[in-house]
Amino acid sequence: MKIAVLGAGAWGTALAISASQNPLGPHAVTLWARDAAQSAAMQAQRLNARYLPGIALPAALTVCDGPAAKLPQLLARQDLVIVATPMAGLRGMLAQIAQCQRPVAWLCKGFEASIEGSFGLLAHEIQAQAAPDLIAGVLSGPSFAQEVARGQPTALVASSAHASVREALVAAFHSPTLRVYANDDIVGVEVGGAVKNVLAIATGLCDGLHLGLNARAALITRGLAEMTRLGVALGARVETFMGLSGLGDLVLTATGDLSRNRQVGLLLAQGKTLHQAVDSLGHVAEGVYSARTVVQRAQGLGVEMPIAQAVVALLDGQMKPAEAVAVLMGRGPAAELA
Repeated sequence: MKIAVLGAGAWGTALAISASQNPLGPHAVTLWARDAAQSAAMQAQRLNARYLPGIALPAALTVCDGPAAKLPQLLARQDLVIVATPMAGLRGMLAQIAQCQRPVAWLCKGFEASIEGSFGLLAHEIQAQAAPDLIAGVLSGPSFAQEVARGQPTALVASSAHASVREALVAAFHSPTLRVYANDDIVGVEVGGAVKNVLAIATGLCDGLHLGLNARAALITRGLAEMTRLGVALGARVETFMGLSGLGDLVLTATGDLSRNRQVGLLLAQGKTLHQAVDSLGHVAEGVYSARTVVQRAQGLGVEMPIAQAVVALLDGQMKPAEAVAVLMGRGPAAELA
């Protein structure tokens, strides 16, 4: 199977490594980097020193770069195309490959920043506008790039309305160390991947303030309820949020120390400004950029999301960490499933 991965960040590189080493293959994997200097360094060092230091690139993995105008020539030779850009770059990349005839899947999790006349969109909604003819989907689930690149056990979910996309993703990435489950509820999978980043900031804040394990469990559980409410309002199935892209990804991102979104919460609890927290990470923390659009989308649907709203107030500087906790704990009683 021939696979192109567009974007040489941590996650794109990790999946390229995994697929190129898949014993169920063989797969011919090409990792395309937008930055020529980064591509040259990776080819020379056989290492993505910026995003995955210490993890060697397999000999079978090809690294290349080049102008976006030449992407159609590369993609025409592939069986599967993976878009590994951050959410902010998805629309532009999809527009560039809009005529691709191969199955396409993106990896990013979040909502696009709101633009005039609309609230922020999920990835499949962006695709419907930017590249409506693509046969596409998403690969998501609880996963840290470093662990996937090292071959540590991981489970993901391949979601699309198109069976051919789900099947291509399973064929490309399912291996003895990486299980890939198929799911046709792309709305639920994408809502889970987007909202868990916002909730992880809240949980990092909770842990940074040393509020205890009881508080962490409460935040994760009530956060899952918020995520589910929003997803169902957007047309998702409830059961999707009990799976890998819902509960699974939320638990990992909210509790794992490799989580950038969790680290933002921890740093804010230490008194860092948002600018200081983001700068110290060196990588994108999608929850910072999608929190406001999550809340805006929820408000437009009449969905209550108090934890997400507190995160937005915190990120905007309208509340201090202790004040955000006090607001959440000071809410009136309610039925648990409400």
